[in-house]
Parts: sequence; structure tokens; C-alpha cells
Amino acid sequence: MRIAVEHVSISFRQGVHVLEDASLQVESGELVALLGPSGCGKSTLLNAIAGLLDPLDCQVTGSITLDGDAAGKRSSRLGYVFQRDALLPWRTMLENVQLGLEIRGVERAQRVKTARELMRLVGLDGFEGFYPHQTSGGMRQRAQLIRTLAYEPAAILMDEPFGALDAQNRMLLQAELLRLWERTGTTILFVTHDLGEAITLAQRVVVLSKRPGRIKQVFDIPLRSPRDPFELRATAEFAALETRIWAGLRDEFRAMPAGRDA
Repeated sequence: MRIAVEHVSISFRQGVHVLEDASLQVESGELVALLGPSGCGKSTLLNAIAGLLDPLDCQVTGSITLDGDAAGKRSSRLGYVFQRDALLPWRTMLENVQLGLEIRGVERAQRVKTARELMRLVGLDGFEGFYPHQTSGGMRQRAQLIRTLAYEPAAILMDEPFGALDAQNRMLLQAELLRLWERTGTTILFVTHDLGEAITLAQRVVVLSKRPGRIKQVFDIPLRSPRDPFELRATAEFAALETRIWAGLRDEFRAMPAGRDA
């Protein structure tokens, strides 16, 4: 799926102007990271693409299309991975991973088979019968990721999905995401505050200014695949990219406005 954002501005009714004249294209099969200070409109833009903004609460101008159609017509083909896992506590891990397939009416034997294969792929085999509260945060995020992948969305929106994890688990999950993305070729738009994470994952990094967020710069990330997050950060190429992108970011972070995160 191709995501096209054309001259989009978003303001909330309370008088907060979040996003200003943002234009962005994410090509089919591309992994793009959206990076910027807190409150600059990153999450709000994801919600606009997913059709989750309440028109009674905000005003959106400009256009958002998915494969050329208005976003509202294609939102059912999107997956969304949130900052914290949204697993159902009364369902086992295996049952949680099956949820999207179940909603789509996939026959039980097939959805169990698919869920077991994906759990094995990300190292969750053996935990099929566990409930979310019996597993670690990293395990729950893996389950949330593969639950989204299980029903094969055309694109996935990811809103800081690893932000609550410790450094080691973040890098483990980054490695899992890269491996799954290389395997599936799914279009991914990934929001993060972490410059290192953006460079590790993305083919392009889109930098937003402080609120109201504007597309300030777009950086190509010409690092070879497959990428190993643990080894990549020790390379000269990574350091050079980090220095270059941070030069465009630092003034935005220093001038972060107080108030509502977006």
C-alpha cells in the first residue's frame, strides 16, 4: 500500500494547532520513520491516516490517500501497533494472536496454525497457553506485533511500540521487526522519539519541527540489509548518519513547547 499525505494541517477545537501543511509519501513496501519532538503531531498524523480522529474534536485540511483512495475507504486494510500492548487480559497469548483472523472469519484450524507459526517465528513458542499478565513486556509487544501481521494488512502504523521497554528488549524487538518486514514487505510508518531507533529501522527518516509540526527534512538511510541493531550502532556509517540528522533535530528538541502531546 502507498500512503500519500498532501498538505495536511490539523487543529484541535481547544485551539491547539498540531500539524501544518505536512506532505509525505510512503511507497509500497517501504519502512519510513517519523521523528520529532513531543507534541509535534506524529501520533496525530498516524491517527488521521487510520481515520481515528473525531471530527467534532479537530479540524483536518488537505488530503490523505491509501493506494489513491481516500483514507476512510481503505482504513480496514491498515494495522495499528500502539505504544503499549492492547492484548486482551482474559485471552491466552495464542488466542490474542488469533484475534484479527477471528474477526475476519478465518476458520479456526487455519487461524490456530497461523498463530502458532508466527509465535514460533518470534520465539514465543511454549507460551501459547500463558495469559498476558504472566509474560514480560517484550513478549506482549511481540504478540501485539504478530497479531497485527497475522491478518496481513497492506500497511502498518506503529506509534512508539517499543518506547516502554528497556534498551536490550528494544533492540531485540527492533531486530524482530526488521526480520518480519524483510520477510513480508509490508508498508510501515513508524513513529519514534529515538534517533538511533529511526536510523536502525528505516529506509527514510522524516524529521518534523516543533509544534505545529512541519516536515523539516527527509533523510535517506543507505544502510545495507539485513541490519543487526546490536552491531549497527558501532559502525562509522551509523555514527555519521546520527550526527547529520541530529544537526537538524537539536534545535527542535531544545524548543519543545509545553502542553498536550500529539
